Amino acid sequence: MPWYYRVVGGIVKLLLRLLTRWRVEGGENVPRQGPLLVVANHLHLVDPPLLGVSLNRRLVFVAKEELFRSRLTAYLLRRLGAFPVRRGRPSRKALRQAEQFLDEGLAVVVFPEGARSHGGQLRPAFPGAVLMAVRNGVPVLPVGLTGTEKLKGPGWVLRRPGITVSIGCPFHLPPASGRLTRVELDRQADFVMRRIAGLLPVEYQGDYKT
Repeated sequence: MPWYYRVVGGIVKLLLRLLTRWRVEGGENVPRQGPLLVVANHLHLVDPPLLGVSLNRRLVFVAKEELFRSRLTAYLLRRLGAFPVRRGRPSRKALRQAEQFLDEGLAVVVFPEGARSHGGQLRPAFPGAVLMAVRNGVPVLPVGLTGTEKLKGPGWVLRRPGITVSIGCPFHLPPASGRLTRVELDRQADFVMRRIAGLLPVEYQGDYKT
């Protein structure tokens, strides 16, 4: 890993241990090498660095293109391993970038909902994660995040909220025999989201209650 990635990761770990009750469950499910597509629910801005220090692998993040409008922010995000995608409409360029990182044996992180869930519950997924998984034939690792939505307001530091990263078993989506139809994309996206929902308490499951 680049030195700056390790430095940022060390700072994030220190802050998590001091200010929260951070817990990782299922760490043994993370493949230590090889291409991997990580899918997780999204509750807070801290979720990407939280995943970065919880999975113990260098991660590349798919981020909404709005975050790259500032040159400084875009530079920092790219240095830390992020690339832009238009929400709801994954471009060929974004898919090629994901393919390139996966070909290099890296782990690419996608938040299938496309944005933070301000209510804390799972929302319908966009098809980008499915396209990346099926086109590249890589394992998909589901992750459920709870507690980061409590990191708000002036008093959360005193409460030391509990944060849990629940990591499930990797799985493969069936390969496509041709171009995926919208119905098939939605069905596969629903399957992916239900794997994430299975790692979450019922109050977080939203549209995907098991």
